[in-house]
Amino acid sequence: MTRDDSPYVAAAPVLVPMPAERPYTYAVPSGMRVVPGSIVRVPLGPRQVAGIVWDGPAGDVDPRKLRPIEAVFDCPPIDRATRRFVDWIADYTLSAPGMVARMLLRAPEAFDPEPWTEGLQRTALLPDRMTAARQRVLETADGGLAWTRSGLAHAAGVSSTVIDGLKAQGVFETVMIPPRPVVAAADPSFRLPDLSDDQSRAAGMLREPVEAGGFAVTLLDGVTGSGKTEVYFEAVAAALEKGHQVLILLPEIALTHAFLERFQDRFGARPAEWHSDLPPRMRERVWRQVAEGTVRVVAGARSALFLPFQQLGLIVVDEEHDPAYKQEDRVFYNARDMAVVRGHIGGFPVVLSSATPSVESRVNAEQGRYRHAMLPARFAEAALPDLKAIDLRRAPPARGGFLSPVLLDEISRTLSRGEQSLLFLNRRGYAPLTLCRVCGHRFGCPVCSAWLVEHRFRGQLVCHHCGHTEKRPEACPECGTFDHLVACGPGVERIAEEVVAAFPEARTIVLSSDIVGGVRRLRLELEAIANGDADIVIGTQLVAKGHNFPNMTLVGVVDADLGLANGDPRAAERTFQLLSQVTGRAGRTGRKSHGLLQTYQPDHPVMQAIVSGDAERFYQREIAERERAGLPPFGRLAGVIVSAATRAEAEGHARALRRAAPEDAAIMVLGPAEAPLALVAGRHRFRLLIHGERRTDMQAFIRAMLTDGPRPRGSVRVQVDIDPQSFL
Repeated sequence: MTRDDSPYVAAAPVLVPMPAERPYTYAVPSGMRVVPGSIVRVPLGPRQVAGIVWDGPAGDVDPRKLRPIEAVFDCPPIDRATRRFVDWIADYTLSAPGMVARMLLRAPEAFDPEPWTEGLQRTALLPDRMTAARQRVLETADGGLAWTRSGLAHAAGVSSTVIDGLKAQGVFETVMIPPRPVVAAADPSFRLPDLSDDQSRAAGMLREPVEAGGFAVTLLDGVTGSGKTEVYFEAVAAALEKGHQVLILLPEIALTHAFLERFQDRFGARPAEWHSDLPPRMRERVWRQVAEGTVRVVAGARSALFLPFQQLGLIVVDEEHDPAYKQEDRVFYNARDMAVVRGHIGGFPVVLSSATPSVESRVNAEQGRYRHAMLPARFAEAALPDLKAIDLRRAPPARGGFLSPVLLDEISRTLSRGEQSLLFLNRRGYAPLTLCRVCGHRFGCPVCSAWLVEHRFRGQLVCHHCGHTEKRPEACPECGTFDHLVACGPGVERIAEEVVAAFPEARTIVLSSDIVGGVRRLRLELEAIANGDADIVIGTQLVAKGHNFPNMTLVGVVDADLGLANGDPRAAERTFQLLSQVTGRAGRTGRKSHGLLQTYQPDHPVMQAIVSGDAERFYQREIAERERAGLPPFGRLAGVIVSAATRAEAEGHARALRRAAPEDAAIMVLGPAEAPLALVAGRHRFRLLIHGERRTDMQAFIRAMLTDGPRPRGSVRVQVDIDPQSFL
């Protein structure tokens, strides 16, 4: 492919982390060896970027025009299964392969090996004169282990000059110490669990495909408090016994700390963590040690799917129903579904675990595509909470309040018993809207079609969509009137204000994802609640996710109807899951417990299903309605979101795409229509919703529409969301 006098001996396709539809071709210099999966440094315009040598032949490019690969990083190549995974996601989500590869390459400092550290090791020689300090050093260094100079001095309780003197006499020799593992090795037999009969049966179902090898998906479906984590730990143990790496996906960073402790209790060591809150240096070390196989178990957020595993043998998706697994930025994907794809490509099992499985997973289990392991009762025969609906039409809150007298009385009784109460409202801040009583002015975001949420603790008005903040003014900016700004509706801060007024002696904690102090503060608060250092907890959906509060015996849902008040086709499912999860925080240690749901719709099927405890009735009704309407999993949906700096540009481009849609009797295009959030961060948004039969080739249809339609120009952007979870 190159001339005889060229310094380049071959060409290679390299996938670079940018919106490239295919790999670029680069020359391979003489003496350089690359293989598919090699991570290389290549020139891209005026920059140097990392890329991955890809599969297939290099492009047919004049060798004289090729730029050379600059260097090959000393890093294990990305394995074939991961490369196929990248191609699959790009094809399915209609994303540029380079943007998917970018998620693999987010730790550039890890592409070169970690440096070894200079250390000391004991020789057979003895010092010419023995002192008490030297004796302590020699006793500490016995056993042949290598020590750093400062580490040995600290362990022996001596100064570094004592170590230097012994080294000068040849008592210690210099050795190089390899990088320390980020976590110790997990021991599958460290502490074997005491499982109930139901748990043992479910654990056997999970271990079986791991031991047999090959792809299988098992839905672990158990009520809250049934011990699902301990059960899937047995599948983790089986995978470790076979020498595999394991990935455990968790929906929220806040869950990680409690999970890590449970894992350590079972396996004697923590798994490596992977999430956005990790310090950069630790992210790099985890990435590198996963690639080298030193790290055997990772617990992480959805992006952990793109770590460079070499021997991945099991993926567990905890709380598989959780919408946090959906990424809606650059590459739109659902980590739960992509975990199943990763297992299929790699030929290993996947476990999906939830107390309230997604309708899609339930249908897959009922139709035999997934195995179904069930845990119908709580561990140690603990009773589920006694659930009741409070009809707010008959027992309304006092004027200016938001808590029914029925709920307040139950909180009082719970406090008198020395037990904890949890009040749940899925609204952050103090109030979702602030307005002027004189002129009616409403405080809206200047760059979004959303109201500003008052955060009274911080004295700010905040947009929860773009992050815009401004100080809460004393006077109305429209009419100038002082002291007439009123907060409309409750957020968790306003509920806390009402609780403190009603129970001034109680210890009250507010939990929300925007808590001052971030993730560290949040973990401390969760630990304090678990230790009984709070009487009343007020929280958003963050408190619904997997936490174990031993003294919690009352859960009150402030506005149970909140999630039902929109046109989202998943609204009923989401509300059922969220309310079931949050009421499941009560009574997990066996104490008699209660759940009270404040609602104006006590006869709504979702409320009836939760109060009766008849989850099966809800699932069967919801599945039947989805099938009737041809909605997922019985049909397919895709969203095309067109945004631009002006409304006219966005609408014009969206209408042009609609006209370019091919004719297909099995696919219907709805819209374009202005998105419910029509303006976000200064960009106007229009949506096309595409609905097709289950077996339609949705991707081919959209590709044709995008190809035949106009190319985005100027400020116009087009995003494709296959299998949308949000309709905003």
